[in-house]
This record gives sequence, C-alpha cells and structure tokens, in this order.
Amino acid sequence: MGEKEIVKEYERPGLAVIWKPRKCIHSGVCVKTLPSVYKPEEKPWVNPENASVEALVKQIDRCPSGALSYRLTKENKELENKKDTMSQKVEVTPNGPLMVHGEIEIKMVDGSTETKKRATAFCRCGASDNKPFCDGSHRNADFKDA
Repeated sequence: MGEKEIVKEYERPGLAVIWKPRKCIHSGVCVKTLPSVYKPEEKPWVNPENASVEALVKQIDRCPSGALSYRLTKENKELENKKDTMSQKVEVTPNGPLMVHGEIEIKMVDGSTETKKRATAFCRCGASDNKPFCDGSHRNADFKDA
C-alpha cells in the first residue's frame, strides 16, 4: 500500500488552511499572491492570521495543484454561497502545465472519474509521476515551449 497522505492545518479565526505537501507542485502562486501568509523559509510556513478570510479563500481557490484547501467555520459559511461560480477556462502556462480553471470531471485511463473544483494543473512535458496531473517535473526536465 502507498504511504499515508500528510495533511497539515493552519488555523485562524474563521478558517483553517489545509496543506497536502505531496500534492504541491511548487508553482509559487500562494507565495506570490500572499507573501505575508506563505513564507517557505519559516516554520510554520503558513501564517493565515496575516490575511483576511476573503483574501485566503480567493488565493487558495487559485492553487493549481489542489495542495491548498480550506475549511470555513460556521460563522463564515455564507462565503460558500457568495463564491462566484467559475466557468471553465484553460490557460497554457509558459514552460509549464496546462491550467484548467473551474469545476471539471476527468475520466481516467482506467475508466474512473475524478472531479476537480478549482484550478487543475495538467502535465505537458510528459515527465510527471502523477499523470495526467503536473507534479513540477517540467523544471528538472528543462521543458520549454517551442
């Protein structure tokens, strides 16, 4: 059997940030968007008290790997209802993954299906060990667009 998935939680009033390190592709979206919250050189590296619940939700919804997610407390459940329904959008990341934003259903080679609700990074370089998803291997493979 595979190893147990590591899940870390970082709490602040109103919200818990959930991080699954094995899913992380190190795109840096979190650090670039909220540098006061995400500080990879520090422990703990996630400091959710440094941003509003709304800013955290908006940033986490942009996480391309799904490594970051969140859990709202009862007093913030109304945010779930206020969130815009995102239509699908596809973006080719320069020298990186194909990003699909919005809710999608993926039919795998074995016939199983998986639903993704935010942003999903698909491998374009062929080097990922987590196909069809990107695992950041394009960096080591020196993948470049044409």
